[in-house]
Amino acid sequence: MPNRNTAPTTQKIEKISFVKPQELWINESVKLLWMPDVPNETSRIDLYFDAGLRKDRNAIVSICSSLLLSGTKQCSSTEIHNQIDQLGAYFDIGLSHEGVLISIFALKNNIFEAFCLIYDSIQDAIFPDKEIAEKITEKRERFKINSAKVGFTAQRKFQEKIFFNTPYDELVQISDFDNISKKEIVDFHDEWIKNGLYKIAVVGNLDSKEIIKITERCKPSCISSPMTYFKNFCNAAGVFHEEKKSAVQSAIRIGKTMFNKTHDDFFDFSILNTVLGDYFGSRLMKNIREDKGYTYGIGSTLAETGGSGYFIIGSEVGTEHREASLNEIKKEIELLNTQFIDKSELELVKNYLLGQMLKAADGPYAMMDLFLSVDAYSLDMEFYNRYIERIHQIQTEELKSISKKYLQWDSLSIVSAG
Repeated sequence: MPNRNTAPTTQKIEKISFVKPQELWINESVKLLWMPDVPNETSRIDLYFDAGLRKDRNAIVSICSSLLLSGTKQCSSTEIHNQIDQLGAYFDIGLSHEGVLISIFALKNNIFEAFCLIYDSIQDAIFPDKEIAEKITEKRERFKINSAKVGFTAQRKFQEKIFFNTPYDELVQISDFDNISKKEIVDFHDEWIKNGLYKIAVVGNLDSKEIIKITERCKPSCISSPMTYFKNFCNAAGVFHEEKKSAVQSAIRIGKTMFNKTHDDFFDFSILNTVLGDYFGSRLMKNIREDKGYTYGIGSTLAETGGSGYFIIGSEVGTEHREASLNEIKKEIELLNTQFIDKSELELVKNYLLGQMLKAADGPYAMMDLFLSVDAYSLDMEFYNRYIERIHQIQTEELKSISKKYLQWDSLSIVSAG
């Protein structure tokens, strides 16, 4: 019987044995990554296209990505989806500023057939007029509904300020849905989907012959030169409020332009960010949720783009608590700038981060996702062991220094709506 009165001994995590996927180069710029050691029948294929929002008007890109399976000359959208269902497969399409990610899921015996069906349907999409009209109507109505929400409004304003005066700061307007032509959608598809595939990731115990067939099938749509990303971001600092008189809540977004995994201070700031707002016991949660009761949740994160990154604090609070919440957030940031973090608090954060790292490395799917996260910046899996080493080494004095370096209140874009 275990002794319930004594806490179990803890094991110090020094290093994790990360598993790297196999690499098959399709051309000089595009590779297929394969993680074959899956202990069950499941599988996944990810297709990455250089077809993000930065490539064209946001409305055009959004409509195009959502209609990739809208039909071909041979099959209607309904027929395509029925065939996918018959294979026991499903898919997901994700759109970001950087690109389009299409993920295909199925048992390994059906994954190749599902891949061929979905890939061919995407490449041969004809964008029927009826499907375009229905999708535009759907997007327009969803935009109207979202526009009434304070979180949506604050996030749009934050995007405008954090990516100030760059291709990333474009915001969809309701009028954009009245100015979309089929030709624009087809042209975007021809340029960035038919010729924009830049990475393939496969998780599953597939036959190696199927892997070769996937590379051969995809080769015509692969990019021919390395991708490039916009790097010169500089947020517009200041206080910005969007008034919504009928709102009972106010959304808050606070942040600034930062960096991605390639930066020397990425590890240190990530640890500092966890202390501030990136776990349930963070300072922001303890103060604004547990102590003041202004919100159900508040958090912070260090988000990344292809060429840069940004820091963001996000929450929704009662309208009457907006100013008080902003003052408390400012207070927590200033405390990090002026006081040393208690060693017991730092030890708790270190243990949390190490536990999260173990969790994130559990299984072949998780390993592939970890690899994709670093491979995007031409890094390898040793990045994570260097992070583990830094978690063990970092001291309170260093965290105070990194806070003073990056978290000055007057350098932040402070956005609210409500």
